Amino acid sequence: MRLSYASLAVSLVASALIAARPAHAATPVVQFIRVWYDSPGKDYRGNSSLNAEYVIIKNTTRKVIDLENWVLRDETGYKYIFGPVTLRAGKRLVVRTGQGEDTATTVYWNRKQYVWNNDGDTATLRNATGKKIDTCGWTKLKPGYTNCS
Repeated sequence: MRLSYASLAVSLVASALIAARPAHAATPVVQFIRVWYDSPGKDYRGNSSLNAEYVIIKNTTRKVIDLENWVLRDETGYKYIFGPVTLRAGKRLVVRTGQGEDTATTVYWNRKQYVWNNDGDTATLRNATGKKIDTCGWTKLKPGYTNCS
C-alpha cells in the first residue's frame, strides 16, 4: 500500500497543531470575580471607607461549598480565615475589609486598616487543606478595582 507524501505531510502538520494547542486550566471551584483595592475618596480608615475595599468570590460549581477554615490573603501576609460559612452553588460572597455583621452574602474581615495595596498586590484563596484555589493580581493604581474572571 502506497501513502502519498502530501497526505503524510498534511497528517503530520495537523497532528503537530493539535498537540501544540495550550492546555486551558480548569475553572477553580471558587473563583475571584473582582477585587476593589482602592476605596473611593480619601483613605481615612473609617469603617465605611474600609468596607468599600472588598473582594468578591463565586462558587462555580453546582454544589454547596463549605468555606470554613479557607484562607484569603494578600502578598504581605494579611490573612482572613473564613468562619462557618457556606457558599451555595453559583452564588457570590463579598469579603469586606472593615467591620460588620456577617450574612449569607457578605462577611467582614473586621480590620481597622486597609489590606490591599493600591499600586499592586495579589489576592490568594486557599482551601482548608492549604491547596491554592485561585489568585487575582493587579499592578496599577487606576481604576481602583480589577475584574478577575
